[in-house]
Amino acid sequence: MKEFSVGEEIAAFVAERDWAQFHTPENLAKSISIEAAELLECFQWDAEASPERVREELADVLTYCLLLAERIGADPNQIIVDKLAVTREKYPVDKARGRSTKYDAF
Repeated sequence: MKEFSVGEEIAAFVAERDWAQFHTPENLAKSISIEAAELLECFQWDAEASPERVREELADVLTYCLLLAERIGADPNQIIVDKLAVTREKYPVDKARGRSTKYDAF
């Protein structure tokens, strides 16, 4: 049996259902926000959220993020590395270590 990557698994799932037609960047961005709100809802009244429910909602967020990246032709690994480079500049270790202060307040 051939092993699939996560992206291939998602693509196969979407293709089987003919859902790609609904996956515009706008719709996927909306879905990310909606699923992120559902993830946050896990912690609404209790900081000790159900780990199973958190994993389920996080999977939904990640799935839509990967679908959006694929749709706009972005490599998820590369855009994360690129963003980390920018963030490293904003938050140098000597000023940011152990602090949650926003970069413009350094």
